[in-house]
Amino acid sequence: MRRHLVRRLRAAGDALEHVVGGLGTSVLALGAVLWLLVVAVMCLAGIGLLLTPTVFTLTRAVADRERRRLSRWGPEVLGPPPLPATTRERLHDPAVRRELAWVVWHGTAGFLLGVVGITVPVHAIQNITFPLWYRAFEPEDRGPGLVFWRIDDLGDALVVMVIGLVLVVVAVSVVPGIGRLLALPGRRLLSPDGDVDLSLRVAELTATRAAALDAHAAELRRIERALHDGTQNRLVALTVLIGAARRAGERNPDAVPGILDRAQDATEQALAELRAVVRGILPPVLDDRGLAGALGGLAATCAVPCRVEVDVPGRCAASVEATAYFVVAEALTNVVKHSGAASAAVTVRRVDDRLHVRITDDGRGGAAQSGGSGLSGIRRRVEAYDGRFEMDSPPGGPTTLDVELPCGS
Repeated sequence: MRRHLVRRLRAAGDALEHVVGGLGTSVLALGAVLWLLVVAVMCLAGIGLLLTPTVFTLTRAVADRERRRLSRWGPEVLGPPPLPATTRERLHDPAVRRELAWVVWHGTAGFLLGVVGITVPVHAIQNITFPLWYRAFEPEDRGPGLVFWRIDDLGDALVVMVIGLVLVVVAVSVVPGIGRLLALPGRRLLSPDGDVDLSLRVAELTATRAAALDAHAAELRRIERALHDGTQNRLVALTVLIGAARRAGERNPDAVPGILDRAQDATEQALAELRAVVRGILPPVLDDRGLAGALGGLAATCAVPCRVEVDVPGRCAASVEATAYFVVAEALTNVVKHSGAASAAVTVRRVDDRLHVRITDDGRGGAAQSGGSGLSGIRRRVEAYDGRFEMDSPPGGPTTLDVELPCGS
């Protein structure tokens, strides 16, 4: 029950964040609608024709912002081709018409939905904290929000707090639905036509396939170097020591125990290096302890104190878990080597059919994907699995890596 409650509260928090973002774009859409009305009135007066192109440009800018917002919280919404050259062509373009329909809806009904979605949790917080500041009200004044009776003493204030708790339940139940309603028209109207979507998807998959082949080739080179430079040398040394022990048995039997000890050391080192190579291909700890246990082991061996939070019901595909594991391992290696951080945090959550991985540190920031930091390798590995990789590392920190991987339904 506790875990279910935490999950519901976390989903409501995410939904509230979606609603806040949707309200932000609805304000922009409302501005675009008002400008559309102004230009339409000016066109009736015969002086607004020169301003007509600005309507399409503004609508496209607001729509692109909504596409970016929706892509951060779910499947990517691809943009349409550039705007046609003339106003007549733009009016006949299906993508432009859908954008105009969306901006009208989002700037009116979407704006109202966003206001409702924000108002409920705001009133809930206001009512819950009301016993702390109810003395600021005069007795003849009514209470905050939906309270319309006199507030005479602490008992009345506690009644308001109970109403706030009820509003919390309402918010947890209603806000996720409002977030979905805000996103639904955008996903339907702002997505490109089927043929455009297909062509863009083919181009994206072609690039992803090339990245996957490059990542696979790089991984094979890494394994080959590890076997050639490490394990193979240990085995060669082991062969030499065995030959030396055989010759010493005939000439100097007293030297045989020392040679065999050195041979045993070489064997143990070769086995350790082989285990390291195997862990680099697919860590056995993922099968033994799952993703949460594997990431906990990484955090425990990290030189920088690291907090791990994993909320993944059930198991994902082995390839998804392996990709997430290697991403976290490489990211924590970068934190130790380059960031100068005092602490780090890893958060892994599954939302619908997407696995979200976030790695943060409080280091100096300024991380770049060039310069041998390993970030380009993380990006290639993620994109090879048709995932999404984003990094925010301003100078002075903090650094945040966000990775999103498809993990099926």
